[in-house]
Amino acid sequence: MNKQRQQTPRRLIHLLMLLMVALIASSFPVGALITTALPPAVMMFMRFLLAAIMFAPYVFIKNGWHLPNAKQLMGYAILSIPLVVFFWCMFAALRYTSALNTGAIYTMMPAMTACYVFMINREKTSKRRAFGLLLGTLGALWIIVRGDINSLLQLQLNRGDLLFILGCLFMAAYNPLIRKFYADEPMEVMTFWVITIGSFWLLLLSLPSLNGIAWHAVDLKVYLGILYLAIFTTLISFFLLQLGTLILGATQVAAYSFLTPMFVLILNILIGAMSLQWSLLPGIILVIIAMLLVQKEPVSPRNA
Repeated sequence: MNKQRQQTPRRLIHLLMLLMVALIASSFPVGALITTALPPAVMMFMRFLLAAIMFAPYVFIKNGWHLPNAKQLMGYAILSIPLVVFFWCMFAALRYTSALNTGAIYTMMPAMTACYVFMINREKTSKRRAFGLLLGTLGALWIIVRGDINSLLQLQLNRGDLLFILGCLFMAAYNPLIRKFYADEPMEVMTFWVITIGSFWLLLLSLPSLNGIAWHAVDLKVYLGILYLAIFTTLISFFLLQLGTLILGATQVAAYSFLTPMFVLILNILIGAMSLQWSLLPGIILVIIAMLLVQKEPVSPRNA
């Protein structure tokens, strides 16, 4: 782990985290376009399987073919569960709520992650970072209700929002679990096995639906959407997430989630799905301030 940290400049990691957020944000509008075409479990199985197949040659050519030991496999299996639950919940939620709502709810994950970091890694959150997490959460709520104070006071989340919150509760555990189970193996090896085992869980969930699907009737754009999600928002994003977590820490990486609504907004505007709403500006400002507060947290000697 120390060698990995020394070889990767922190500034470069911060730039890669911005790339990761942009890729993750793109999954919401893309997912919203194709979510009704196939059952969520089937779509996610195809996404994970494609990512694993495309990544396998690189992993095995670079590191050789060998199975992880039993302890590593158990760690990878545990790591894959939050991912499977989160992405299944995301695709199911997009049937009932908007891409912007899911993007905004996603920004609540840093606060959730901070709780898990304390429980799993026994790392305390400073007052400054806690204040940043609070601002980010308030900003996310502001974006969800489109800046309508009355709606905020009478907030009623729909079925999709509640389902996605459940997925975020699982996904928030992923970052601190990475630091717990990482054993100095090459990052691409961990990424590959987590995705591969995730494919197995999703296959089990998909079995009841596979025979009833008319594959020839599925629109080509659905397959292209799944391919995009497999490459950019699964394979590349998972690799960047794991790399960033080991170098910056779980809470700092999770804080980049605060930027997700802005990227979702930009993407929706670019594809013509919505226009810019100035009422969202206060929420956007809050999440930017929140991210800066968390990112500028001094590094303690323990984590230096």
